[in-house]
Amino acid sequence: MKKLTPFVADAVLVIVFCAIGRHNHNEPVLAGMARTVWPFATGLLLGWVIAIAIAAGGEGASAAKRFDGRPVWPTGVVIWLSTLVGGMLLRVVSGQGIAFSFVLVAATALALFLLGWRAGLKALRWN
Repeated sequence: MKKLTPFVADAVLVIVFCAIGRHNHNEPVLAGMARTVWPFATGLLLGWVIAIAIAAGGEGASAAKRFDGRPVWPTGVVIWLSTLVGGMLLRVVSGQGIAFSFVLVAATALALFLLGWRAGLKALRWN
């Protein structure tokens, strides 16, 4: 269960990011949530797969079992970038569209969410 906690934290934060965006655009938060979340959730899953593969480094399943989802680098950065880029690409492909300002806001908010808790955890472990 402990290994699953970082993934759950990331998933909840992606949902919160999407809910905040819907609320800020005066859209019903729950009504269209699945349409808003799925591109970013798919990017998040892809990021986790890539991060686990990087950590395994060709060592196979035993290395993947030892995977720790908490480090900022490279794990958090890979997950953040995959969530952002994957989410944006899937939004475009699905006809939801993007604007440059949205990409900037999403990059900042997702970095704060997906990297922020990892950086905070690291800072707390240093003290």
